Formats: sequence, C-alpha cells, structure tokens
Amino acid sequence: MQFSSLISNLRIQDIVDILLLSVLAYHLYVWFWGTKAFKAMVGLGVMSVIFTVAKFWGLFLTTWVFGILLPVLVVLLIIVFQSEIRQVLERVNPLKISRVRNPNGNQEWIDKLAEAVMEMARKKVGALIVLERDDKVDEWLTDGEPIQAEPTTGILLSIFQKGSPLHDGAVIIREGKIVRAACYLPLTSKEELPGQWGTRHRAALGLTESCDAWVVVVSEERGEVSIARRGELQEVPSAPQLAELIRMGLRPPKPLTETWKQKLSDAFRKRLGAKAGAVIFVSIFWLLLAGQQNFEVTLTLPLEVKNKPPDLELVSPLDPVVKVRLRGLRKDASVLGPHNVRAELDISLAKLGRRTFRIEPRHILLPHDRVKVVGIEPRVIKFSFKKLSP
Repeated sequence: MQFSSLISNLRIQDIVDILLLSVLAYHLYVWFWGTKAFKAMVGLGVMSVIFTVAKFWGLFLTTWVFGILLPVLVVLLIIVFQSEIRQVLERVNPLKISRVRNPNGNQEWIDKLAEAVMEMARKKVGALIVLERDDKVDEWLTDGEPIQAEPTTGILLSIFQKGSPLHDGAVIIREGKIVRAACYLPLTSKEELPGQWGTRHRAALGLTESCDAWVVVVSEERGEVSIARRGELQEVPSAPQLAELIRMGLRPPKPLTETWKQKLSDAFRKRLGAKAGAVIFVSIFWLLLAGQQNFEVTLTLPLEVKNKPPDLELVSPLDPVVKVRLRGLRKDASVLGPHNVRAELDISLAKLGRRTFRIEPRHILLPHDRVKVVGIEPRVIKFSFKKLSP
C-alpha cells in the first residue's frame, strides 16, 4: 500500500471521519483513564492493530486466529464492562442537555447542611451524603431505609453516630429532604487512588462516575470534608465554601459570555497532549485500514485512435477524450492516473463506412485487473472522415 497516494487522495469525508473518531477516542480516554476498563481497551486496541498488520502482510494463521478471538473478546468486554458502557451512552444522551435543572425550591437547607457536615468533621464522625441532581440515583443504590427528615445537624449526627443502625452507608438528599439512609453505593473501578482514601471515598467516586449526583464525604480518621463530582474528589475546608459548591451544583451560575474565538482556544488547549495523541492514533489506524475501503476514482483520458485507414483523414473530433469511472480497493484505485491508465480505440472499420464507435471497458487499458471500469462518458463517439486524394 502506498501511503503517499492515500494521503494525496484525502477527501473531506476522510478528514471528517478521522476527526469524529479522534473525538470519540479522546473522550473514551478521559472517561476510562485509570480504570480496569481502560486497560482492557488498550489490550483490545493492540490486538486490533496486530490483526490489521497481519491481514495486510498476508499472515494467514495469525489472521485466522485473531479473526476468531476478537469477536469473542468484544462480547466478553461488553458483558464485563456493561456498567462503563452504559455510562458512556448516558453521557452522550442529548436529552440530558435539554433538561431543565430542578432548582430544588427553597435552598435555605443548604447552609444548615454545610454547618452539619463541618460539625461532623470536627467530631470526626464519618458520613456519606448524596445530593441528587438531574439523574435519579435509585438504580445505583443497594438496600437503604426510606425516611423523611430535614438535613440538620441533629438528624445527621444521629444517623451517622456509631451505634446507630443507619450509620453504615449513605443518606440521599432529594429536593432538600433526606429520603433514604443506610444506602450502599457502587465502588469506583479506578486504580492507584491515594492510600488514605477509604471505602467512603471510593463509593463517592463510584456513584459520581455512574450519574450526575454529587457526594459529600466526611473522613472519620482525619476529619476532612470532600465533595465528589464527575468522578473527581475535591477537599472543602469551610462551611461557606461547601454551601457555595452545593448551590452551584443544584443551580449552576450563568456562564460568562465568551467569544467563539475564546471558546475555540480553550477547547484546543485543554489536554492538548491527549487530543494530539488521539488524532495521531486514529490517523495511523485509518491509514492501515483505508486501503481496504471500496474506492471510486474518475479520470479524464485522451482517447488514442489507432489503425486509421490510410486513405481517410480524421476531421473531427481531433482530440477525443473520455471520462472513465474506476472502482476497486482504495490501495489499488488511489494510485491510478493518466500515467498508468490509457484509452485506445481501433477505428480500422472506418474504411467500410463505419463512422460511429462504441467505447467499451475493453478499450480502457488498466495496469492490473483488481480495478473495474464502472462508467464511461461518452459511451458513443461519432467521427468525421475525409477521403484523401489518390
């Protein structure tokens, strides 16, 4: 395969193809980075590259083995990582963008909640508090006792105090009310997390990776307060800052007006290395696979007339041309041009009075038989001759 010919025949569709897959590869990298699913994706990607190279080089046994293994591995990955796949599908759901954020009514309870959290931190009472936003969190919860209570200091301390039957697990706050307690959350699949992060922190990250809820964590050992959102954990030192973050999560402030140049610049510079890597990876993969794509090329060729009767002079057309459409694999069709494709027509029958000749695929001379002629214009050419004087 001649990569230079593939690049020289690059179409707008190919550029869009590469960019779309680069965006997908970048977001998969960001979403799955540090998880077991990411390592599995890397392994599957390596095997796909080996399979592609083996197929290109004609390694029969390797191609046969990988052709059997890859479909099985894809099915296994779908089964094992169905939770992560569902997260990806939910993140690209356009209906989430169009939904109106529930303002959660009167938000005076937020200040009380922030003070209660800091009080538990001072007393080193471990706690896990889920703040439900747009997504309903019930499908991600295990067990739990339904209750209806205000998120005040006394209520939260009574729930999370050791010895309470509800202290082990998380409480769910929906529209400013505690609606469930002693709920178990899914643990994150991320690896290489800080050693001081316990089960509460892993549970908080796990839920925020699955839905858009925010989770407040109070460390029992260190008396620190953190808030988990979108799979990341941020330490919060004071009650006013915690209250402000919660308000922002439940009713985000109106974004500052930015020019399209600023937005484009920010989108380009953020994680530039990861984005460049995604483009390079997809481009290389595209080059390896593009040669196997069905491809069509159109050439305008001069029609070479041969075996003209010596007693006739060609009057018109003096320089006939034909437009030829050729189809084949891209690695074969992309290298075709006037330098290796010719059109020849035998007009020896003109001496018998024939003036109209039909252009057929057999008149198109190709460098190999891996490309087919699928169209010729014009299909018929009418010549004018003049009889030469003896």
